[in-house]
Amino acid sequence: MGLQITTLSENTAGLGGIMAEWGLSILVESEEINILFDTGQSLSASHNADLMGINLSQVDKIVLSHGHFDHTGGLKTVLLRIGKEIEIIAHPDIWAAKYSRRQGQEARYIGIPFHRQTLESLGAKFSLSREPVRLSDNIMTTGEIPMTTDYETIEPHLQVKEGQRFKPDKLLDDQALIITTGAGLVVILGCAHHGVINTLYHAQKLTGVEAIYGVFGGCHLINATEERIWLTIAALKELGVNKLGFGHCTGLAASAIMAREFGERFLFNIAGTSISL
Repeated sequence: MGLQITTLSENTAGLGGIMAEWGLSILVESEEINILFDTGQSLSASHNADLMGINLSQVDKIVLSHGHFDHTGGLKTVLLRIGKEIEIIAHPDIWAAKYSRRQGQEARYIGIPFHRQTLESLGAKFSLSREPVRLSDNIMTTGEIPMTTDYETIEPHLQVKEGQRFKPDKLLDDQALIITTGAGLVVILGCAHHGVINTLYHAQKLTGVEAIYGVFGGCHLINATEERIWLTIAALKELGVNKLGFGHCTGLAASAIMAREFGERFLFNIAGTSISL
């Protein structure tokens, strides 16, 4: 199966004219279907697609990894580029009132920056499910990801507002994309708030495939302890992953350690990166 993975939006950029922006958007093109996984924070995904000669009207479905603004803020401009009715697959909790509440700081809204009706008027057809969704014979979403490791946790400043009260966000909407290839699984992460290793274990369980060929996206180690980083690296080595393309919320420190530990198997997955598998 031919597979092209193109990062349209990420925190950093390497090619002239490519826009960098805190967030993530990855285009997955296969012989079966073209999927836009997340849309970045604002204009970057659309801008970079135009610059790279990518026609977003050829996208068949959009998948949202979760409801944070840096993965959904590009929805409006993306929908305008797509210019047709399109299914958006996500978890129901993407519409929760998501906030960041750090000690000593004002609560800051970090959820989807649009009203649902606005996006629907531009062609969005939301298909919300807590369960895995099969997009083609070889591609599916994870649905809700169980937390099974003892070192992967959700940051406490991530909260949801219900009425006038705040409570921890369990981030049940956190999900990934699983692609089954002849060489093993390819997993596309948004932020992996439930943990990259939990996500990979879940992908194995869902598909019955043990081999993991590649993992791309963000794995939210930006504020992780050194212990968690090394436990994650140990687990990735044990899983035998062949290609790691991390960026966004992975953090520079964790990415630098992984680059050293995995050598040629690791790449900094910046905006403009396009990989053929």
